[in-house]
This record gives sequence, structure tokens and C-alpha cells, in this order.
Amino acid sequence: MTNNQNQTTAASKKMSNYIMVITIVVMVLAVIAVIVAVSAYYSGSQLVAGFFALVGVAAFVMSAVTLYQARRQASEMKIEIPKVMTTVGCNTSGCDSKTVREFQRGDYVYKDLDTPCPKCAGRQMITAIYKEVKEKEKTYAV
Repeated sequence: MTNNQNQTTAASKKMSNYIMVITIVVMVLAVIAVIVAVSAYYSGSQLVAGFFALVGVAAFVMSAVTLYQARRQASEMKIEIPKVMTTVGCNTSGCDSKTVREFQRGDYVYKDLDTPCPKCAGRQMITAIYKEVKEKEKTYAV
């Protein structure tokens, strides 16, 4: 993985941890609200008990849905590692031989290679290193 992908992954994990902590705190407060509602009901205040019960149940349901969606999105998240390609060209003047291969550790632009050119048996050099970009599918508004 590249450094940029590690940073993106770390940032998304940190964000999901914050959401998880906030959601659990809301769940705990919802349970406390339900306990206060039960206590208020037994002390004779049905209006206060109903309010706390409504708030507690609503907060608990919303936090449970938030946790479910966060877990589902985390499982669906896929990180695609782009293909890095190396272009190798011939150094000999007049030879237009170029080949493309996958990047190998140690490749850098203008590196002389030991392999001879398949056309003229001259020296080869790395001329370009790039990542393949997949074109996104176009979506049309209907």
C-alpha cells in the first residue's frame, strides 16, 4: 500500500471510531432515560415518564440504526490498489522499441537496464512510470 492509501485508511478508521464512541454514549444515555422513565412512572408522574420513555426509545433506536449502517458501510468499503506501469524504451537512435511492464521495486525514470532491446540488441532505459487510470462509468440523468 502506498503512503496516501495508509493515510486514507487511518482517517476512515479514526472517523468510524469517533462515530462508534458517540453512538455508544447516546445508547447509554437512552438506557438512562428509560430507567428515569420507569422511576418517574412508579413515583406517579405519567407525563414525565412518557416523555423520558419516548426520548429514550427514540434515541436507542436511532443509535442502533447508526451502528448498523456504520458496520455495513465498513464491510462494503473496498480499497483498490492502482496498477503502476513502467515504460521501457531503447536508447539506440533510430530504434522506436517501447515495451510496457508492471512496476518493479527499484524502478526509476532514466534507469539503464541490463536487458538488450529485442529489435536492435541496444541498451534499454526506463522512460516513464505511471499508474493506470480506470475511466469511471458515465451516468446519465433520466
